[in-house]
Amino acid sequence: MAVVSSGQTQIGWPMPSFKLLDCFGNLVATDQYREALGLLVVFLCNHCPYVQHVADEISRLASESAASRIVTIGINSNDPARYPEDDVVRMRDEVGRRGYTFPYLVDVGQAVAREFGAVCTPDFYLFDKDRRLYYRGQLDGSRPGNGEPVTGKDLRLAAIGMLAGEPAPALQIPSMGCTIKWAHKSANSACPD
Repeated sequence: MAVVSSGQTQIGWPMPSFKLLDCFGNLVATDQYREALGLLVVFLCNHCPYVQHVADEISRLASESAASRIVTIGINSNDPARYPEDDVVRMRDEVGRRGYTFPYLVDVGQAVAREFGAVCTPDFYLFDKDRRLYYRGQLDGSRPGNGEPVTGKDLRLAAIGMLAGEPAPALQIPSMGCTIKWAHKSANSACPD
């Protein structure tokens, strides 16, 4: 298991638009959320121990954020041919097991992950109402085995600040997790498998 940090992205960076199918076959497009006050895009998968460690908190945070008109979208960009535990059937199972209330999308060609510059799971991108990047960082300081509780503190505080119109947090600690499992190596692949 290769572990990497999410890295930095320029605050204010415009969110790439995309259209993907969710794990139930429904088309989801970013432009259908024009009225949302924020959009949280989370690169996830089913098998990564880092995602498993925080998945229930992601589910809670997404449900709570919806009340503030922040929409959450989960995207699985892992190659299911190499990692069958991340296939569509198991994604549906994960939605039920975790109680995800947000769309869990399938990035079959991995183009969306590349366009975002996503490198790990989980990888969090919080965009404001103008779809400008406000936060790309960790959920909180908890990692598998480090003993810190999973609270979602860092991402929650960023969302509160964004909704209050505050400047983006100066300190954004990168998320950490397993590398995205690329279908093939390319010049755009920034991480090892």
